[in-house]
Amino acid sequence: MQEKIVTHRVITPLSYATLIVPIAGLIIALVTTDLRLLIYTHVITGGTWTGIDLFMGLVMTRVMRGLNPEARTEVVKRLVPLLLFFMPVLAGVAITSGIILAQIYRILDVRYPMIVITVIVVAILTIQGYGIIMPNEIRIYRELRKDVPDREKIVRLGLRNFRVAGSQAIFQLAIIYVMVNIRLGILIPF
Repeated sequence: MQEKIVTHRVITPLSYATLIVPIAGLIIALVTTDLRLLIYTHVITGGTWTGIDLFMGLVMTRVMRGLNPEARTEVVKRLVPLLLFFMPVLAGVAITSGIILAQIYRILDVRYPMIVITVIVVAILTIQGYGIIMPNEIRIYRELRKDVPDREKIVRLGLRNFRVAGSQAIFQLAIIYVMVNIRLGILIPF
């Protein structure tokens, strides 16, 4: 018999703030046509996205292995707002601002291998994030709302997301390498 998991509110007003702040930064940069703010928004959202994925993949998977099932459930429950709201917004804003910057600098051209690599890696990250992580977070959230949540399902889905986030970090490090090359002007056409 499943025991009842004592829950507090999973989604809080802070959850909504994490949703709004990155989007507001992007909108303000676009409305004011402030190139520095657009670059800052791209770098801060992309860097934060990468840092969180590295932390989830390298640290949290190991931490979770050492916790008892109750503690694992509590950790996953507290991460739901971050992963359900903040991460998709970070990814969306980083990708959107990156595309806009590539258009501004007139380098969004498939003749450049670095741009092709970027498009492929961003496609992989998008599929992982919106196709695997986000649906799992919705499943976790729905499970947490039940009177008697399935603790094993919550932990299993949470660990799966940590592993996928870890693999995302590898692709994001590849994107950073590509971005450095683009910034240095290494855009040799095919």
